[in-house]
Amino acid sequence: MISGIHLTMLLAFIQVLSIAALTNSNDYVALKALKDTWINVPPNWVGSDPCGDVWDGITCKNDRVVSITLASINLTGQLSSDISGLTELQTLDLSYNKGMTGSLPSGIGNVKKLSSLILVGCGFSGPIPPSIGSLQQLRYLSLNSNNFIGSIPPSIGNLLNLYWLDLADNKLTGTIPVSDGTSPGLDMLVNTKHFHFGKNQLSGVIPPQLFNSNLALIHLLFENNQLTGSIPSTMGLVRTLEVVRLDRNSLSGPVPSNFNNLTSVQELFLANNKLTGSLPNLTGMNLLHYVDMSNNSFDATDIPPWFSSLQSLTTLIMENTKIQGSLPVSLFSLLQLQTVTLKNNQINGTLNIGSNHSNQLQIIDLQNNLIDAFTQRAGFTVQVILVGNPICNEGGQESYCTIPQPSNNSYSTPPQNCMPSNCSSETVSSPTCKCAYPYTGTLIFRAPSFSNYRNGTIFVSLENKLMSVFKSRSLPVDSVSVSNPNRNIDNYLSLDLQVFPSGQEFFNRTAISGIGFTLSNQTFKPPPEFGPFFFIGRSYPYFQVSVEGSPSKKSSNTGVIIGAAVGGAVLLLLLIVAGVYAIRQRTRAETADRMNDPFALWDPSKNSGAVPQLKGAKAFTFEELKESTNNFSESNAIGSGGYGRVYRGTLAKGQLVAIKRAVQGSMQGRLEFKTEIELLSRVHHKNVVSLVGFCFDHGEQMLVYEFIANGTLRDSISGKSGIRLDWMRRLRIAHGAAKGIQYLHDEANPPIIHRDIKSNNILLDERLNAKVADFGLSKIMHDSERNHVTTQVKGTMGYLDPEYYMTQQLTEKSDVYSFGILMFELLTARLPIEKNKHIVRQVMSSMDKSKSMYNLQGLLDPAVASRMSTKSVEMFVDLALWCVKELGSNRPSMSEVVKEIENTMEIAGINPNAESTPSSSTYVDANKASKHPYSDESLFAYSGSYLDSSSVQPM
Repeated sequence: MISGIHLTMLLAFIQVLSIAALTNSNDYVALKALKDTWINVPPNWVGSDPCGDVWDGITCKNDRVVSITLASINLTGQLSSDISGLTELQTLDLSYNKGMTGSLPSGIGNVKKLSSLILVGCGFSGPIPPSIGSLQQLRYLSLNSNNFIGSIPPSIGNLLNLYWLDLADNKLTGTIPVSDGTSPGLDMLVNTKHFHFGKNQLSGVIPPQLFNSNLALIHLLFENNQLTGSIPSTMGLVRTLEVVRLDRNSLSGPVPSNFNNLTSVQELFLANNKLTGSLPNLTGMNLLHYVDMSNNSFDATDIPPWFSSLQSLTTLIMENTKIQGSLPVSLFSLLQLQTVTLKNNQINGTLNIGSNHSNQLQIIDLQNNLIDAFTQRAGFTVQVILVGNPICNEGGQESYCTIPQPSNNSYSTPPQNCMPSNCSSETVSSPTCKCAYPYTGTLIFRAPSFSNYRNGTIFVSLENKLMSVFKSRSLPVDSVSVSNPNRNIDNYLSLDLQVFPSGQEFFNRTAISGIGFTLSNQTFKPPPEFGPFFFIGRSYPYFQVSVEGSPSKKSSNTGVIIGAAVGGAVLLLLLIVAGVYAIRQRTRAETADRMNDPFALWDPSKNSGAVPQLKGAKAFTFEELKESTNNFSESNAIGSGGYGRVYRGTLAKGQLVAIKRAVQGSMQGRLEFKTEIELLSRVHHKNVVSLVGFCFDHGEQMLVYEFIANGTLRDSISGKSGIRLDWMRRLRIAHGAAKGIQYLHDEANPPIIHRDIKSNNILLDERLNAKVADFGLSKIMHDSERNHVTTQVKGTMGYLDPEYYMTQQLTEKSDVYSFGILMFELLTARLPIEKNKHIVRQVMSSMDKSKSMYNLQGLLDPAVASRMSTKSVEMFVDLALWCVKELGSNRPSMSEVVKEIENTMEIAGINPNAESTPSSSTYVDANKASKHPYSDESLFAYSGSYLDSSSVQPM
């Protein structure tokens, strides 16, 4: 018989067990049913508490399952109607599991809170259920690369919050549904930006009703279907369109005359149809990069003038389009031109490339035309193919009279300043020369804007953007490698991708699902040159055995529990009391140690180096900063970036500070954290942001800065901050920033190279004085490295010193180059790279020193252009051009830059030694809504070890 005390203890023990079972019972039942129909579920899917036991791939909020992400784990089975039991589910991603087959259950329509349904690259078949139109909160619907059949459900038109619709690469048939007053249609999706329907068997006409001026559509992809009829003129109403792919259908009739209203289109594919009439006039479509209208039935026409007017053009493909006449020399002088393919036409006369052709030009393919002469100059390296022209019909042996062998586009990510390892078994040497088992797959870009795959720089930007997003999501990724770029049979650019683990040879399932989800749900946004993409991942078979060790199962046998509880209740209580006491004592001891040594828990093995060495920075406890921000309340959140979030705080003595808080528990960014606190604790200058202190406590990494009232220079230049910067103020800002950098180079001991000078890293205080910020990428120059230091390339695309990028030799002149770009930004208010054009090239191509202001009025910021002093502008441009000289040895030092800016200020009537007196309110634009200075993309978004530090935004 159980005694009263034992019974009381038993009831308490059972209550503890019931409290520990966190998962909602209905959610558990639904998950258990799904688990029973699937093979290869994660091995820790045991017990009855998926939330409390943290099942791999399951995310919960309180006791409810809100996310299932199980990409690339070789999951096999069917998606049953039991999914409808997960009524709080918001995300379902089963991508890259080919073994997931069968039809999509109609019960999916009952998961009303679903916002992301992502089933990319699986083996699903059957029709798409109409019930999917009941998911009113759905934003991402990605069902591409499956075997779905039947028609597109008209009910999808009810998904008014839909942002991304991808049904490509299936076996869908029927027509494109539009509303008719009684049933919905795709024309109702006015907020959807992506229609991806390529590689299906859709038929019928493209309904004119599909398009109207209210659509937000940017990507219209209907390639490789069986569409007929004409291109509707209503398409010309959708001025937001950026990519149009209608190629490889059976479209007929003329291209609408209003087609050139689509001035935002960058990639245009109309090839392999039955289009007739005149060649469309693309005049005014000045953002066009890639044009392919090959293999249609257009009327014979002379070379159109717009060939030479599309200043952004990289690729012109017009095979078999009945164009005739001589090619103008001006075509080849388009600055970004890479490929011209005009085979099987009636082009005649002399081919003259001219002496000022684009330095990016790679190939001119004019096979089977009527060219009888070719003006070739010495040193000409462009590949020209004239086979089938009169010039080659008489036994010509010149290189242009032979079909060249296919070029080898064998780009592969190079090692990062190391020798590749000799790896055994199935491991691969990573770019950081570590042997590991990578996660692999294929990145496929449906409409890239470039055709030159020999320039590795473009792929470096892709690699670094990938690393940027992986780091921002705290995924354990050491490095990425892309290789084997090629155009596949669908005219897509495909790239092999390898993702390498950080800290060990293997990924676990959580990491694989995180990487897969990042690529499947379009969190990763590639550089703009690559355009829309999708990823097909491969199953990952290399999970660590130690990670997979099966946890002990919770027994559901109540009798066993009761017996164990009765037999050991007293002992258990004693152990609990003793354990609690010991833990409290240990916690107190650890707290005391941390007060004396804030880096007691610093782990040098976490790729972060030795314990930071500081000079004077205050160590704050977590509780102090928690109190200063009102428990990190949303009302005090003032910005975010890849590293984490930024909060406004008020310290105990009333000092206002900005607190940069990393994602809790993340080891990403630890090296940058260490670098910044070490550097900023030892530099003090009025033009360098001050570090108040830091926090390395409770698993947190936080940096505490002085609060800079007016945020980043970029926000003020762009107008986001509501502050107007006149020319006098811009000169003062340039002067202050230059003095801050000069201090780092010449007065800091040892000298410091910032390595990421850009407008987002120049802050403006309440009097608009410039302060250099963000030292996460900075490098100390020791005496042995006074001339240069060889190091991995880091920085931000557009500002990055090309000499440093090519040689990996970092010098102080690398900061000088970046500062020169910053000067052009102050002049023009433009980003360093806009629409694939670099600001230096724009200036060089427009300037004429014989004219006033060097003929740059069209590039100058209109907000101040009319009030600029002509001579001061010319001096400022001369200095900026000096700073961006190709060779660092030809650039000025920062002390020379400071002196030249002071001379320019004097010419403009400004005393460079006078203190800045007006407050920022003097410059506030009353017509602008002021935005908080610590916004996205400000000081608080680490660049990391990648070239593009921009945060992830929807395309």
